[in-house]
Amino acid sequence: MNRILANPGSVKWKAASDGSESATLREDPKTGALELFARYPAGHVFPPHWHTANERIVVLEGRLSIEDSDAQRLIEPGGYAYLPSTQLQRMACTSQTRCSFYVFWDTALDFHPANN
Repeated sequence: MNRILANPGSVKWKAASDGSESATLREDPKTGALELFARYPAGHVFPPHWHTANERIVVLEGRLSIEDSDAQRLIEPGGYAYLPSTQLQRMACTSQTRCSFYVFWDTALDFHPANN
């Protein structure tokens, strides 16, 4: 594997229809693990969902609100969140500016909408 050095200002961002952008940093061909930078507009609310993979987030700018045992927790720049496999995720970008973060899934990424 080759070394990867990346800064948010120098990566190639790919736009999505919901106003978000992402830049893939690394994908492991054996495990499907995926690392990327992501950014979402201020006020963005993620639909409730879960992943088969464990997820790790490090906030770079903005503020993420993540529901934790029916309480909202705020993750500020430099803050870290570990979201275990199959755990329901309720998140929002609650800052006045966009939210940017590094995210890592330790197996292939999937997305399962929550039914509640």
